[in-house]
Order: sequence, then C-alpha cells, then structure tokens
Amino acid sequence: MLKKSLFYIGMLTLIASMILSACAAPTAAPEVTTAPATEAVQPTEVVATQAPATEAVQEPTTKKFTIGISNPFISSEYRTQMIAELIETNKEYMDKGLTNELVIESVDTDVAGQIQQLQNLMAKNVDAILVNPGDVNGLNATLEEAVKKGILVISVDQELNVPGVYNVGIDQKEWAKTSAKWLAEKLGGKGNIVQIEGFPGHPANVVRMEGVAEVLKDYPDIKVLASDTGKWDEATGQQVMSNFLAAYPNLDGYWTQDGMAIGALQAVIAANPPKWPIAVGEGRCQFLKLWEEVLKDHPDFDSVAVANPPGVSPTGLRIAINMLLGKQVDKTKLGGVNGLSFVIPVPIVVTKDNLQEGLDICKDKPDVYLLDGIMSEEEVLSTFFVK
Repeated sequence: MLKKSLFYIGMLTLIASMILSACAAPTAAPEVTTAPATEAVQPTEVVATQAPATEAVQEPTTKKFTIGISNPFISSEYRTQMIAELIETNKEYMDKGLTNELVIESVDTDVAGQIQQLQNLMAKNVDAILVNPGDVNGLNATLEEAVKKGILVISVDQELNVPGVYNVGIDQKEWAKTSAKWLAEKLGGKGNIVQIEGFPGHPANVVRMEGVAEVLKDYPDIKVLASDTGKWDEATGQQVMSNFLAAYPNLDGYWTQDGMAIGALQAVIAANPPKWPIAVGEGRCQFLKLWEEVLKDHPDFDSVAVANPPGVSPTGLRIAINMLLGKQVDKTKLGGVNGLSFVIPVPIVVTKDNLQEGLDICKDKPDVYLLDGIMSEEEVLSTFFVK
C-alpha cells in the first residue's frame, strides 16, 4: 500500500509539474508580442513624416499676391472710376484668399514722380504692377528694371512698347478713328473743323491723334483750322472751345475726346452760334444727358460717343492674377505693336440712333459715370488663356 501511495504521490507531482510548465508558456507570450508592438510604432512615425508633405500641397492656396497700382493723373473722373473699380474687383480675390490689399500710388505727378511711384512699388516687393503710364518712353528703363526683378508688369489703358511689359486696353487708335470717321462722313467729306486733344506726350493721346490724322488724310476737303490741348480737363476744354468759336464762328465740326467733350459742348451752348457744329462727344452719362437736353431745342444737332471704359484696368487685374497663378496665356490672342497686348473690345458706340440705350444705362448712375465694361473671370479665361 505504501508503495502504491508513493507511486501516486510521484505521479501527482509529475502531473503538477507538467501543468505548471504548461501554465508558464503564456507568460512568455507577451515577450513574443512585444516585437509587433514595437513595430507598430513605425507606421505612426511614417504618418508623422507625411505631415509636411500635406502642408506643402496646401502652400500655393495660402500664397497671397500683392498687386501695385501706379497712376500719375487723378484730375479725371476716368481715373477715379478706374481706381474704385480696381479696389472693388480686387476684393473678390481677397475674399478668395488670393490677394492682399492693393498697394496704390496715385497722385498728379510728372514722369520723374511716376518713376518714384514705380520704385516705391518695387521696394514693397509687389508681385505685379499695373501702370497707367504718363509718358510714351519716359518710364521704359524703370519698367524694364521691374521686369528683371521678376515682377509682372502690365500697362493699362495705354499701350507701351517695352520688352516684357504686357498691355491691357482698347485699341486707342481705332477708338479715335471710329469717331473721326463718323465726323468726316457726317460732314460729307468737306468742311472746317478744330481739334481739342489731351495731354501731348501721353501714350493714349499720341496714338489717338495719329488715328485722327490717318482718317483725315482720306478727306482732303476737310480742313483742320486749329488744334489745342484741353489737358483732359472739362473746364480747360470749355475754355479752348470758347476761344475757337470766337475765332471761327462758322465751324462745321470739331473733334475732341474724354471729359473735354462736355466742356466743349457747354461752350457751344453758351455761344449758341447760328450754325451748330457737328460734335464728337464722350461716352459719359453727363454728356449723354446734356446731348438729350440740346436736342429739345436743336433737333438737328448730331454727335457720337465712343465708350473708353475704365474697366480695362480691373480686367487687367484679372489677367494679372491668373498669370500669377500660372495659367497659360494663349499668345495667338495677343496683338499690339509688340505682340504683348490684350485688346479689349469697346463696349458701346452711341449715336443719335441708340442714344436712348445709353441714357437707360445711366438711369441709376451718377453723371460722372463713364459707360463701361469689365470682363468677368470666365470671359478673361475663355478669351485670353489656354483652355
């Protein structure tokens, strides 16, 4: 019995030992699973290294462009409307997080003063400059300097022939030729006229007067009795026209431009000559309303108003921003003397036949408002950029 008891005790001891060994195996398991747990940290480290890459993708959308404006002539409602529309259009892009506030250099100044404006804008590290130039050649070296600094430079309203400088505006020569040809045809190809031009030396005025001369060359029986500058100022234009009417009381017609046309017509109204000359006017609400009043007492009076839209500048702003965003310009759509001009269509030409249409546009506009046209973002992209 004792031997059997010892046998059973031994067996029980062996079984217990085996059970303890089996139970000990799971305690080693954590050591085995520790390696995968350590490896599991590695994917976390990979995700961490990907974060900067994600931020790099977002960076272009957080880049805000700064656009500078250089305007050397503020004594004109055209320029006032131009600046206001630039600010309003830029706000669209500010709201999208694409631009900062415009850096505006705008004051009556000469060529040296505008060069300083451009230097100020370069010093502020703007990404693009929209310049309404006050001289045909005086800014060339400074504009080329800006281009070399990597700044996108666009001349608005007036075309420059400067390497690397783009232009946005109507075709100023064709704009002037439209009204000059109208005048010549209304005169039946003969008669005596006078001319009131803008600032001599300003790019737009230079090409406008070239356009008028080209038209009149085909009408040798139309004589230009005198020409003077009204400095793109309504009051000056009125005084110049008063002087002309005193010297030439039997004028058949006159050619002028911009706000000077309002002053010129006021001078005619004041003089009330026996024969009212055929007049070239301006696409501005004040002129159209004055024209309407004149027709009540002088139904045979005739005029034309070709719109010169201040909206070419905010259109230029849209073009500049899209170029800064890296969108490709369709160069086949560019024109001008150096093939770098975005030519904007004239929005409207007003004659007696559609005067009411112009007056309807002016119903909710102030008298100083110029008939305008600003291309939309979609129009700019579909017209001037590669689709």
